[in-house]
Amino acid sequence: MKAVTWHGRRDVRVDTVPDPVIKDPTDVIVRITSSGICGSDLHLYEVMGPFMGEGDILGHEPMGIVEDVGADVTKLKTGDRVVVPFNISCGTCYMCGQGLHSQCETTQVREHGMGAALFGYTKLYGQVPGGQAEYLRVPFGNTLPIKVPDGPSDDRFVYLSDVLPTAWQAVHYADVPKGGSLVVLGLGPIGDMATRIARHHSVSQVIGVDLVPERLQRAQNNGVETLDLLHYHGDLAEAIRGMTNGRGPDSVIDAVGMEAHGSPVAKIAHQVTGLLPDAVAAKFMQKAGVDRLNALHLAIDIVRRGGTVSVAGVYGGMADPMPMLTIFDKQIQIRMGQANVKRWVDDILPLLTDDDPLGVDSFATHHLPLNDAPHAYETFQKKQDGMVKVLLQP
Repeated sequence: MKAVTWHGRRDVRVDTVPDPVIKDPTDVIVRITSSGICGSDLHLYEVMGPFMGEGDILGHEPMGIVEDVGADVTKLKTGDRVVVPFNISCGTCYMCGQGLHSQCETTQVREHGMGAALFGYTKLYGQVPGGQAEYLRVPFGNTLPIKVPDGPSDDRFVYLSDVLPTAWQAVHYADVPKGGSLVVLGLGPIGDMATRIARHHSVSQVIGVDLVPERLQRAQNNGVETLDLLHYHGDLAEAIRGMTNGRGPDSVIDAVGMEAHGSPVAKIAHQVTGLLPDAVAAKFMQKAGVDRLNALHLAIDIVRRGGTVSVAGVYGGMADPMPMLTIFDKQIQIRMGQANVKRWVDDILPLLTDDDPLGVDSFATHHLPLNDAPHAYETFQKKQDGMVKVLLQP
């Protein structure tokens, strides 16, 4: 089959690789019909190379048609249409029972002290072949795949794999009080969807911050107040306080993560890490603070006293400096973590109707064949061509 594979920093290719096969009696094989490129895939493209292996298959936002089922699969059959969550959870352990599917005790990568395994995402998360491919082996066929109806296009459902539950959890964790205000830092796919979900939940004031004109315009088109980061040069916090009764927003979502703009020291750390031998770089990243924390520090600065910061952006450093005095003094609550996809599916599915209140049908900016993946990664990383969300279609 054809699959998108990692070969080095900024080097992804479409290779021919062996087809996946049933290994366990609860496995299913899914023929992929759509697979998104996630903003966190860019971390693999740029920063997380020390934890990758040449030829690793990328991608964790797939959906498709069941082609084969293991002997013990009773909940699915050949021909069923499914979405595959990005985190691999058994659905039956203690953590899954708590709604913490991203901490699944069956698939935790204990070798590296990490939570649940992920499709297509580094040795730290199990080095499981991903879904930017023609076929995907999916374990836990009775509990993991999300069965969806035939009929509507893939765009209606594919975001159940990651974007929708990640943004939903970010808004839930933000815990905006009735009549309150929310700032979303970063209007990429997760931030953009978070603003839509917040407005659907009738959050009174939603403000989005970015520096890419197309992303700002998308949010404006959905009724979100926007601020262009490039226009403020250090005065953004004061501008937001001026829009929120002088005290700052009740809640802030950091939807940016480790590659925030305005963090030159960490940018150098990223570049140095990319030059080190993989074994050395991996240890460096696990022991050092290498994240570009400008967005998180900004969130802590602008949120009101007693407010909440919800972190949806991915971070990777183990010793990043945090302004603990400010966090303590302002009595800020911080919530974060990988999205517990299966926890939120029952809340989200009723919204994926013909009325399309979250605008999923038109959410993707680009639909491209799988063979165009290398170009798509480059364009997405450079924020060119108005690219916000890409769906690859094998």
